[in-house]
Order: sequence, then C-alpha cells, then structure tokens
Amino acid sequence: MPRQSRPDSPSNPPAEGTTDTRLLTEAVTRLRRALRASIRTDYPWEQLPMAQVELLQVLAEHSPARISDLAARQRLAASTVSGLIGQMISSGLVARAVDPSDRRASVVTLTEAGRTQLTAWTGAHERRLDDALAALGETDRAAVRAALPALLRIAGHLEADNSGESSGS
Repeated sequence: MPRQSRPDSPSNPPAEGTTDTRLLTEAVTRLRRALRASIRTDYPWEQLPMAQVELLQVLAEHSPARISDLAARQRLAASTVSGLIGQMISSGLVARAVDPSDRRASVVTLTEAGRTQLTAWTGAHERRLDDALAALGETDRAAVRAALPALLRIAGHLEADNSGESSGS
C-alpha cells in the first residue's frame, strides 16, 4: 500500500481550499495514531486499549463513578462500558463497590494499580512528545505552545457539546 504524503511538508503544502477544520482533524488523527504506534514500538508493555485508558483518565478525575455516568461521559453504551470495566477489574485496574448513596447500585473506583498504570502511560506519552517537540525548531515549538490554549478551548467546547452544557469563550 503506498504511503500517503505528508500534507504539512514544505514540498507538499495543503491544497488550496483545504479548511482549518480538515487540517485540524487530520493533525489530531495522525498525532494520536503516530503517538500510539511509537509508544508500542518503544514501550512494548503498553498494550492497554485506548478505551480503557480513557476510562482510567475519567476515573482519575471523577471517582467513584457509576457505569451509567462513565458511559454518558464517554458517549458509549452502558453495556460497552460494563464490559470494559469487567476486563479492568480482572486486570486489577479498577474496583467495583456498593454506591454508599444507593445500596442497590455500584460504583467503580480507580485502584492504586490503575493509577500506577495511568501514570506510566501518561509519562511514556509525555516522553515521546518531548522527543518530538525537541526535534522541531524553536519557531515550530513556539507555534505549538501558542496554539495550546486555543486547542484546549476547542476541547472544552467539544466536551460541553457532549455533555449538553453550553460553553462560552
């Protein structure tokens, strides 16, 4: 299969009329894919599925949580989240307990092993990104730094859209 050319390379600038939205979508998609692939190459222990990583991230911020709440946050079916949580319980990453506010329900919490795994995953990704940023010139690093607040605001708008909230700028 022929390799796609890089749209951001000087020899292949973005096509005229390419929208910012399209370029941002491609950049985010390629960054996630490249980062995930590079982590698996450099850190073979990193086999945690992305769906589980995302649940660990949510639980690190919002724990304990009911499966229905996790499903709503991740925009997944409760049965999908329940299956993922079952796998994560088996791996010792999360624990299920009775919800103290409603003894008929259960909540999921991040275990120390889950927190350790998430910390290792985050650290490995940060090291890879540090290496990639160091390979850029200062002008590009400054451009990335300058774009971060706006990118985080975009993420905030998307998160608000997913939760039904409204978000101002």
